[in-house]
Amino acid sequence: MSNHIIRLNTIHQVKDFVNRSSRYPFEITLISGRMIINGKSIMGIFGLDLNSPILMETTGEGEELERFLSEIQEYLVSPQD
Repeated sequence: MSNHIIRLNTIHQVKDFVNRSSRYPFEITLISGRMIINGKSIMGIFGLDLNSPILMETTGEGEELERFLSEIQEYLVSPQD
């Protein structure tokens, strides 16, 4: 499992993040305050406070995880390993 902080500030960014996340078979969980949602759920993400950084937990490993992190590089704030 890996943890990273992300920021999604616009509707376009949320849609793009969900589209990219949905291509991967591993779990992606987003945590903001007490809210824990599926990172592949556009409706779930819109329920989060998008003005604050969001903790992203993934169960992916190896090259597949690296490919995903590369795809969402623009949304990463800092790693939380």
